[in-house]
Amino acid sequence: MVPIVRTLQAHLPDTRLTWIMGQTEAGLLGDLDGVEIITHDKKTGTGTLRRKLSGRAFDVLLLMQVALRAGLASRAVKAPVRIGFDRSRSRDGHRVFINERIPNAPPGHVIDGFFGFCEALGVQERHLRWDIPVPNSARERSEELLARFGGETSGTDGDKTAAHKILLISPCSSDRFRNFRNWAPEYYAKVASYAASVHGLRIVLTGGRSQVERDYGERILAALNNPSGQKVPVPILNLIGRTDLKTLFALMQRASVVLAPDSGPLHMAVAAGTPPIGLYATSNPERTGPVLGMRWVVNAYPQAVRESLGRAVGDIRWGKRVRDPRAMELIKPAAVIAKLDELMSTPTKERLAV
Repeated sequence: MVPIVRTLQAHLPDTRLTWIMGQTEAGLLGDLDGVEIITHDKKTGTGTLRRKLSGRAFDVLLLMQVALRAGLASRAVKAPVRIGFDRSRSRDGHRVFINERIPNAPPGHVIDGFFGFCEALGVQERHLRWDIPVPNSARERSEELLARFGGETSGTDGDKTAAHKILLISPCSSDRFRNFRNWAPEYYAKVASYAASVHGLRIVLTGGRSQVERDYGERILAALNNPSGQKVPVPILNLIGRTDLKTLFALMQRASVVLAPDSGPLHMAVAAGTPPIGLYATSNPERTGPVLGMRWVVNAYPQAVRESLGRAVGDIRWGKRVRDPRAMELIKPAAVIAKLDELMSTPTKERLAV
């Protein structure tokens, strides 16, 4: 979403922007320059949001989510022009909350739909800019954590090879009903061991504070034990549950590569300027893959569609999820290692080329 904000700022400099987002997201984007951020807890209903916006009116509302809860929350926003998605992308009563639609477009990436809102305002150019602020406290905290590896951890600005090279692994996606996006801990361990022994990468595990994520980290560490019970000499730092989003973002800026399933951290990596290796089987990367660095995606979605649905990708609804807990098993460590080898042999400046 940040490139959409940056595009609007570039082409409508006299327009004031207000962004309603969740408290968690505000932990990363709450200080985005030139934008008023209003937090909304979708679990508590719209009463608090109505009070925050009481007495205020806006010229235009961009309703960029089609979920019913987003539509209900939008009623707290008083605006004569209410722009929403085109009919092909509408659902959950989205049409009830809008009075204009973005231009019709063929199925594509999520960000293409978002840029449709810019087009509805007469802005055709796109600015793929993120420049998310990172406070000194977050940078200092990230360096403090990395110092536990021992030795030099900080390189010259923008040079990720001047110090220890880092593979940051964010192994878990969001904990949603029938999500099935997580890869096997044993597979992550195989990639981590290879990355350390062949490419000299130091491994950082990151994630939230849920018990599921903590257990996942422990299972990855356990999988790195050899039969005698002694740890394989893989330099690994388990930071799951120990960072806020700003510190995580600072860590990503220091990493050489990020490994993750279809999840928020994958897109944070792109914003941080770090190439992500994305693991996709239950969702279509052509729709929700990284905006930059798509070449590093390991894409088992077509195979998962064939095996779980008995059809081809072109024969199903665009973006349809594969709700099969076995789907991620179609991604083998060898495929991820091949992407890692290719990425590490690519010049740094070319790794996130459009």
